[in-house]
Amino acid sequence: MKNIKGPAIFLAQFLGDEPPFNNLKSICKWAKSLGFVGVQIPTWDGRVIDLKKAAESKDYANELRETVESCGLQITELSTHLQGQLVAVHPAYDTMFDGFAPKQVQRKPKERTAWAVDQLKLAARASKNLGLEVHATFSGALMWHTMYPWPQRPAGLVEDGFKELAKRWLPILNAFDKAGVDVCYEIHPGEDLHDGVTFERFLEATGHHSRVNMLYDPSHFVLQQLDYLQFIDIYHPFIKMFHVKDAEFNPTGKSGVYGGYQDWINRPGRFRSVGDGQVDFKSIFSKLAQYNYSGWAVLEWECCIKHPEQGAHEGAERIREYMIRVTEKAFDDFASAGKNPKLNKQILGTN
Repeated sequence: MKNIKGPAIFLAQFLGDEPPFNNLKSICKWAKSLGFVGVQIPTWDGRVIDLKKAAESKDYANELRETVESCGLQITELSTHLQGQLVAVHPAYDTMFDGFAPKQVQRKPKERTAWAVDQLKLAARASKNLGLEVHATFSGALMWHTMYPWPQRPAGLVEDGFKELAKRWLPILNAFDKAGVDVCYEIHPGEDLHDGVTFERFLEATGHHSRVNMLYDPSHFVLQQLDYLQFIDIYHPFIKMFHVKDAEFNPTGKSGVYGGYQDWINRPGRFRSVGDGQVDFKSIFSKLAQYNYSGWAVLEWECCIKHPEQGAHEGAERIREYMIRVTEKAFDDFASAGKNPKLNKQILGTN
C-alpha cells in the first residue's frame, strides 16, 4: 500500500486583493503557517500564475516552483475548472458562463470554445514544465438541461451528446498524453460527467483514452445521494485526484435534491467545512489507502456558514487526523510460522 500525500489546499476560494491572499508567495506562506504542505493552483488567476508563460518558458515554470518550494510547499496540481467548463457550453448557459472567459471572446461561443481548448493545451505543457503528472478540470456540459427526462429525450440524443463531447476533448487529451499528464475530470453536478454512469459513457466515447481519469470529491455525491464509498470500490483505478470537501443533505417536506431554487444556506443539500458535514472521511481515507491511492488530499473549502480562514485552519488539522500511515507488515506477523512447503503439505494432507 501507498501513503496519501497532504494536507494540501486549493487556492481558488482564498485568493483576493488583500494580503496575504493577493500573490503566490504570500498566500503560500499563509498556507504553510496553517500546516499545509501543498497547493493546487487555479490557472485562470493571474495573481498566482501566467499560464501561457508557464507553458512556453521552463525558466518561468522553475521560478514558479521555486517560489512555492521556498515557502516549504509543493505544487500538487494545476486546475482549469473554469476553462474546462467552456469547452462545452449549451446555448442556454452562454450568458452565465461568459464571465469565465476574457472579454474579447464573450458573446462569441465558437471563439470562446477555441480559447478554452487552447487554455487546456497550454495547461498540458505547463504541467509538464512543472513536473506534474495529473491535472484538474471540468468536462463542460451539452446535455445538462436534459438531465431530468421531461419532455422525453429523443432517441440517440445522449449518444450524440457524448460523441460531440468526446470530439471536443480528444485533441486536448492527446495534448495531455504528449505531455505525459493525466486529465482528472471532477465528477460534478452541472457537468456532463456528474456520476459513474456518465463517466463511463464519456470514457467509451473517447475510445477508452488512457488519459481520461477522475477527481474524486465526495461532497458532490452527498448532494446527489450517491454511494460515495462504493464509488471508490468501483472506480478506484481512475481516481488520480482527491478534493477533501464536506457536505450535508437534510431533506424536508418542502424540498429535496433539487433545492427549490433556494440559496445555499437554505438548500437541503449544502456544502460544509471539513468535519462539519456528513461525509465519512475516515472510511474514504481507508478505502483510498486500501486501493493504493498515492496522490494528494487537497482541501477545497466551500461553506455557506463558516469563515474561510477558520475552515482552512481546521481543514489542515482534520486532514492530518484522517491521513493513514499505511502498514508495511501484517498485524498477525508475530504468529507466523514462516514459509515451509513441507509443513503446508502436512496441513493440507497431501504428503
